[in-house]
Amino acid sequence: MEKGRGYRLLFSILVIGILFLSWMPVHPIRTEGYPNIMAEKPIDRLIDLMAQLRGPAGCPWDRKQTHGSLKPYVIEEAFELVDAIDGEDAGEVKEELGDLLLQIVFHCQIAREEERFDFDGVVQAISEKLLRRHPHVFGGKPAADEEDALQNWERIKAEKEGKRRSKRHSGTPILHRALRLQEKAVGFGFDWEESGQLLDKLEEEMGEIRAALEAEDREAVAEEIGDLLFMAVNLARFLEIHPEEALELSIGKFRKRFRAMEERAHQLNRSLGEMDIDEMEELWQQAKEGERRKDRTKE
Repeated sequence: MEKGRGYRLLFSILVIGILFLSWMPVHPIRTEGYPNIMAEKPIDRLIDLMAQLRGPAGCPWDRKQTHGSLKPYVIEEAFELVDAIDGEDAGEVKEELGDLLLQIVFHCQIAREEERFDFDGVVQAISEKLLRRHPHVFGGKPAADEEDALQNWERIKAEKEGKRRSKRHSGTPILHRALRLQEKAVGFGFDWEESGQLLDKLEEEMGEIRAALEAEDREAVAEEIGDLLFMAVNLARFLEIHPEEALELSIGKFRKRFRAMEERAHQLNRSLGEMDIDEMEELWQQAKEGERRKDRTKE
């Protein structure tokens, strides 16, 4: 009996304790100048941290920033993320994704202070857009393949959302802008049938450049070179090669070969600046041959 009373007493104490704890108001733990470390989710913690950085007792630099002043940092962080992805370093990708996310939270906090929108509104808007532009997933309208899905996306964007297709994004890399414009056209089925047609068009553009040069029409030359570049991007897109990645490969190759030329000239106790074009061409060919030998060694 005594043992039973002991259990009942212990149970009563536990119940009273639980009721007492449930009655007590629970407040998040905060210390002035520090983020809310008890936020439920990491994103809530980040949002709270940014709010405090922008608050009266926050960081002077953070408080001074505007949407306009942060533009260079958005671009910089995006490119650093691309570099991390190219480097295939998961740790760096994670870090750069965080830096880019910080920029989004920063802009949302500024907009929240101006009572225009907040982070939750941004998330809600993109969620609704994904639902709206994927009728083949969420709307019972299946897509036959990737191209059909892309056409759905562009058609809904233009027809149902009324997006202006002529909008120019001056901060976007120029090759990417050309690629996106072409992808939008493809979304309506406006595309080439085979790569040979694009190659023929490239040759046609080369002929038009020659004609403009013979006419000594500088404006026409610039226009035709632009057409040539646009068609080169179109060919890359058609072959499912990103034009900026392809150009990055060429830049890297040129840089490596030119460095090899400089090193070879140094071995000859000369500088490239004192060589004529034939001598430099010879060094260029030597650099190319050196690459071929390295490739054969790897095989």
